[in-house]
Amino acid sequence: MSDRLKNYYEANLYRTRHIYDHKDHCIFCSNDYLGLTKHPEVIKAFKKYADAYGVGSGASQLITGHSYPHRILEDAFAEFLNRDRGLLFSSGYLANIGAVTALMDNESAVFEDKLNHASLIDAGMFSKAKVHRYAHNDIKHLESYLLKSNHKQKLIITDGVFGMDGNIAKLPELSMLAKRHNAWLMVDDAHSIGVLGNNGGGTLEHFNLQQQDVPILVCPLGKALGCCGAIVAGTNALVESLIQFARTYIYNTAIPPAIAGALYASLQVIKKEAWRRKKLTYLINYFKQQANIRNLTFLPSATPIQSFIIGDAKTSLVISEKLLSRGFVAVAIRPPTVPQNTSRLRISLNCLHTEKQINDLLDNLAEIYAQTENRRKF
Repeated sequence: MSDRLKNYYEANLYRTRHIYDHKDHCIFCSNDYLGLTKHPEVIKAFKKYADAYGVGSGASQLITGHSYPHRILEDAFAEFLNRDRGLLFSSGYLANIGAVTALMDNESAVFEDKLNHASLIDAGMFSKAKVHRYAHNDIKHLESYLLKSNHKQKLIITDGVFGMDGNIAKLPELSMLAKRHNAWLMVDDAHSIGVLGNNGGGTLEHFNLQQQDVPILVCPLGKALGCCGAIVAGTNALVESLIQFARTYIYNTAIPPAIAGALYASLQVIKKEAWRRKKLTYLINYFKQQANIRNLTFLPSATPIQSFIIGDAKTSLVISEKLLSRGFVAVAIRPPTVPQNTSRLRISLNCLHTEKQINDLLDNLAEIYAQTENRRKF
């Protein structure tokens, strides 16, 4: 155990936890895209349901853990997403594991984008299905796998927005391909629910896709919704199958009713306060414009995730630490979270950032990066 830790540390891959003072630091790596974690209505709802139900649920949802706040949240999300039903899981990780393992077995095949979130990769492995990982956003490569597959059930899995690069999956093409090869399509919309689409409906609304186009939709709620948990939404048959067979649902203590109540309030804010989404879209475009002015090259992205590729892990850590010393939190992302030689700063924007904060971050990044590159040349 100690040798493995030592090797990890020497490779500049060691992870540590920090407590950041939001008063002294400008945070550019939070997924709270719409600034709802501290929204007064969300906090008020949390307190209301904590007073009414206590701080815990006390059991799984199939025992006594399913309460009124859980039910209204599931119903509200089903309506918001234009789906038959929704099912509340305790986290996005548990939702993905539960959905895939409930639906697939050793006679099935799973097809995953190589840049899918770790929870989706793990879900495929845990399911006992044959797993194929196709090149990122490469429809032809995916189809080459599908053409060779004779498995009784096939499932294509993708992120809606890829969490480390910020680009959007080719969902219309994936949907057509799935139908052509009699496969299900599952989308994890963690980084786009509340953010993309005219009403915040995520990548499916962005592309005007319906339930029949994407039968399995997973909406983790720890990002734009500002809380935690996840909704899996789809047909009545899908939800009933998960209730009966998803072990991460059956054998997991339900999230507290207060959390469910807070999430319901967050959803209402998303529907009422469209300015948050519009402001975020403006800031994304502003950020890209200002980065170009400073000759800082970020990966192409129309989402709040803006990734600055540095390459090696050590240099990424150095730049991140120097930014931190100047009051900016932009954590270095290193392997195995991203592929080898693509260590990066992953900037996450939210609607409460200001133009000045963005300019200050980019000014400091440009200066620090230029100094670092000059040292590397010598």
